[in-house]
Amino acid sequence: MTVPSPLALAPLLIVSATCVIVMLAIAIKRNHALIALLSMTGLALALAATAVVWSTTAVPHDATILLIIDRFGCFYMGLTLTAALATTALSYGYLARYPGRREEMYLLLLLATLGGLVMVAADHFASFFIGLELLSMPMYGMAAYLVKQRRSLESGMKYLVLSAVASAFILFGMALVYAQLGTMLFGEIGTRLAAAPDAAPLVLLGAALLIIGLGFKLSLAPFHLWTPDVYQGAPAPVVAFLGTASKVAVFALLLRYVIATHATQYAALVDALSLLAILSIIVGNVLALQQLNLKRLLAYSAIAHFGYMLVALIAAGPLATEAVGVYLLTYTITTLAAFGVICLVSSPLDQEAQALSDYRGMFWTRPGLAVILSLALLSLAGVPLTAGFLGKFYVFGAGVDQHQWLLIGSIIAGSAVGLFFYLRAMIQLYLSPAPEGATAAAPPDIHWAHGSGVGTLLVLLLLLLVLGVYPSPFIDLAQGAGIVP
Repeated sequence: MTVPSPLALAPLLIVSATCVIVMLAIAIKRNHALIALLSMTGLALALAATAVVWSTTAVPHDATILLIIDRFGCFYMGLTLTAALATTALSYGYLARYPGRREEMYLLLLLATLGGLVMVAADHFASFFIGLELLSMPMYGMAAYLVKQRRSLESGMKYLVLSAVASAFILFGMALVYAQLGTMLFGEIGTRLAAAPDAAPLVLLGAALLIIGLGFKLSLAPFHLWTPDVYQGAPAPVVAFLGTASKVAVFALLLRYVIATHATQYAALVDALSLLAILSIIVGNVLALQQLNLKRLLAYSAIAHFGYMLVALIAAGPLATEAVGVYLLTYTITTLAAFGVICLVSSPLDQEAQALSDYRGMFWTRPGLAVILSLALLSLAGVPLTAGFLGKFYVFGAGVDQHQWLLIGSIIAGSAVGLFFYLRAMIQLYLSPAPEGATAAAPPDIHWAHGSGVGTLLVLLLLLLVLGVYPSPFIDLAQGAGIVP
């Protein structure tokens, strides 16, 4: 490590220190408010440190042989930390009335966030896998955190078993690549493969196994089967983290790996990724049409959205990195806003407000939450003057720039189908309230501890509006996050 390394690694070091402090605080005396405050403080400091590293990192900096700190990594670290900070604030209000032990949720969330930070800075198979497991393993406990509820335990077990299978695919893929090329550094894999074309078949097989494993983590079809069940069963704040910070970290790593190894110059890999993108767009949108459960609808929606993002990755033109950055930024903020509303109207004591009928007439009882959820759904649909439109416009532009007409057609068709089910969900908010005796459940009253969640939602609402109307500052950030060769 060189002298500047501690500064370059400051976000990771701060989150690591926060994990230790929170663990010690839990051991000394349990206090929900204190643990939540310590967690949010540590994440906020790490986010500030990321901004400092961004401003001082003009060129990539090899902090260690395993990690590379550059503006690409800083951008996705900032996005991961923002999602984790919002999730922590939402978790505080959600868990306020939970009768069991609540403090361990924050420790698990911090550990998963640390894994995400390692992944976005990974430049080596070792750090890739360490970060992936550090991100995934706390998620098993988070998904099953409401241990007395069968739905939560079921989601945790499903995620554990299928995630273990995905990790096995990733390890086998790494082993094949290393056996053929003798290196685990991303930058050297493409160079050595170009110098040894005879090794290409087995290396491409290894790359295919890696894509299968990462396809599970990203909920790409046909590796998506766990997604709707886990989304439905896990606590709402956990799903908010799983759908944003976790997937941001995995997709950022995939993007870095594809660019560093020049993977898109191999037609077989491009064809495989194109097939995954088309399948994800079709499966996600078509199955979302059948959903009457809002969390399952958002799960299938996520499958389609990461299919859209694959289009930009496949295009691999000058707009690719910028398009992925803009799309992940808009998707993260929008998804956090949608799940933030679910958190505020749900309780861990009983069944969460998940059915679309639970939200019927919300505009007449809680107009503020209804407006935020409406904007989130419109943004996910990609309606103009919303944040989601900006993301889809960039992905569309990246595909057009590289003449990917089949993928462009898939985006157009998928977006048309998506608009229908998003509007169907949104209309429920503005119908007349359910009559007496109807099955629609009345959401619980908002507890005083939801203040942090309400504040978080207001910030997310502001970001949604600014991204839709004046996106220039965010576009400049995404442009600055390109990978420097």
